[in-house]
Amino acid sequence: MPQSAQEVIEPVSPKAVATDPYFPGNGDTRYRVHRYELVLDYRPAPNRLAGSARIVAIAGPAQLRDFALDLADFKIGKVLVNGRTARWSLRAGKLRIRPDRPPGPGEAFTVEVHWSGNPRPVRSPWGGLGWEELTDGALVASQPVGAPSWYPCNDRPSDKASYQVSVTTPSAYAVVTGGRLLTRTARSSSTTWVYEQSAPTASYLVGLSIGMYKEVRLREALPGGVPQSAHVPARLLSRFEHDFGRQPEMMRLFEELFGPYPFGEYAVVVADEELDVPVEAQGLATFGTNHLDGLRGSERLVAHELAHQWFGNSVTVADWRHIWLNEGFAKYAEWLWSERSGGLSAQQRAAIAYGKLTRQPQDLRLADPGRRLMFDDRLYDRGGLTVHALRLALGDDAFFRMVRGWTTAGRHGSVTTADLVAHAARYTDRPLDGLFEAWLHRPGLPPMPA
Repeated sequence: MPQSAQEVIEPVSPKAVATDPYFPGNGDTRYRVHRYELVLDYRPAPNRLAGSARIVAIAGPAQLRDFALDLADFKIGKVLVNGRTARWSLRAGKLRIRPDRPPGPGEAFTVEVHWSGNPRPVRSPWGGLGWEELTDGALVASQPVGAPSWYPCNDRPSDKASYQVSVTTPSAYAVVTGGRLLTRTARSSSTTWVYEQSAPTASYLVGLSIGMYKEVRLREALPGGVPQSAHVPARLLSRFEHDFGRQPEMMRLFEELFGPYPFGEYAVVVADEELDVPVEAQGLATFGTNHLDGLRGSERLVAHELAHQWFGNSVTVADWRHIWLNEGFAKYAEWLWSERSGGLSAQQRAAIAYGKLTRQPQDLRLADPGRRLMFDDRLYDRGGLTVHALRLALGDDAFFRMVRGWTTAGRHGSVTTADLVAHAARYTDRPLDGLFEAWLHRPGLPPMPA
């Protein structure tokens, strides 16, 4: 608990408290969260989760007579605000809380929630999101609105907080989440794993994997480099070591191009299931068995997920209209890795992506694609092409200084497309308005960058 409200209150820009236009029902803009402390007990066989959350939050500019957390349909044990029993209701994914003594404007307060039940994904236009029960274990894939499937949260990407996550599960299982492992304590047939993620984290980026994994350490490219670990089914270790063998070199390259890695460590999990796509989380990426072929056939995805630690996880979108900032830079990181590791150049990769886009409908506005198209493959390719066009307009020296400045200025913060446009303009005397208008705001495909 912070000693005083003044220690945790920071200026909040209007963009950080606006309702997300794609998911207006998610989150509550009347307060923001400073810290989550989650204590979970999970039994894989019956898929049974019992948890308690202690949430330290800051009221907005008005007295907080009531407020809401996002949470799926669980059984609620008790709800306390500042240690006092509060009235509450849980309906349609909203835990609505009415404190006995409402926090005043700008006041720090604590919320304690106890819940239990059988976690399952929340419904979305893209299928189930969040907690996913595996054949033997579980994983969390929350982007964009799946976090309430397993814990109460203020589910807005701009409301970032520190986390401590404690998970007790049968001792045969490993528990992996983003952050530093503080303790691992075995008692009888159960083990408790406690992780600390001190960097501000969006709710959708809190990852979790529970399974029977063998832990390995990846060779660091340089002494004193970022600690990198992997958690892999034992039978797949040799294939993993080949397919992910160049990840330390990726880390070294991305630190050179993008600036220092923004977190304390990076972990990779290979879940013992096939996954449609890798799962993005802060300090953690989860792949499926289908992403291991012994031929580095998914190496571009290894680069993509690692790049998200800078673009998306540290520098996070203020709302989901700006998702291209996550995916465009991560896509371009794939091309940069290809270029610098002996594969096709970024220009060649861009030409391939451009050719694909010419054969598809021209109805996507990159800067505001709408909820229906926010995960469309065209957004990834067009986002990468936009970054490539910006590189060619600025020149390599200015472009990479611009990128490093972007990750430094936005470190652990929230950004919009307008922020990038203003930032890029500082690195050239040439007007960029036409470039951004054509690539970001018009659905028609501009000429190929050359």
